[in-house]
Amino acid sequence: MLVAAAVCPCPPLLVPEVAAGAAPELDGARSACLDAVGVLAAARPDLLIAVGPAGAEGSGPHPEGATGSFSGFGVDLRVRLGTADPGAGGELPPSLSVAGWLLERAGWAACPVEGLGVGESLEPARCLTAGRELAARAGRVALLVMGDGSACRTLKAPGYLDERAAGFDAAAARALGAADVAGLEALDAPLAYDLKAAGRAPWQVLAGAADGTEPGGRLLYEDAPYGVGYYVAAWS
Repeated sequence: MLVAAAVCPCPPLLVPEVAAGAAPELDGARSACLDAVGVLAAARPDLLIAVGPAGAEGSGPHPEGATGSFSGFGVDLRVRLGTADPGAGGELPPSLSVAGWLLERAGWAACPVEGLGVGESLEPARCLTAGRELAARAGRVALLVMGDGSACRTLKAPGYLDERAAGFDAAAARALGAADVAGLEALDAPLAYDLKAAGRAPWQVLAGAADGTEPGGRLLYEDAPYGVGYYVAAWS
């Protein structure tokens, strides 16, 4: 059963070594993410599963000990999920590498950690099913859900300016902050794809995991630096 969830953005820029001189710009997001991870630890889970967007090669489950690298972003830094011997389960996608970095920075030792890479175009119904399956993995399951909002908030955003982006992001932020399962289920998948919102599928996995529960939620951070929607939320 799902007992807690933390929602965090997943840009590699969250890692100070990757951001370099721009690192202070995301200090607020980093601090909020660590606060959200603290909520997970306080829930005393039996299993933590990090969920994040992934391409074809990174989709699917990643066992504890799976490793990721930021070498593709010019930084010689490797991370892993949990404390098991590294090397199992192939290379983590960037979103789960950021999750691994967050957990290492937080000193996570509360329980074993696994990962799930989710294709950004995965249909909502399959996301919900995947979430229900994750929630059934242990008596007390916590999720660390990585994902960004639209990438179309400004002219200089990765996806350029799209007038639909602000409304989509506002709806997502409301649902994440209120632990509104129905609101997450209702997110428009084709629109999210158009807006390059990488968090849509992981957020709907969270909705499936929370099915049948009544969590409380708090939005700890909301901003759109670089024209991309970033949100941090804690559910418990």
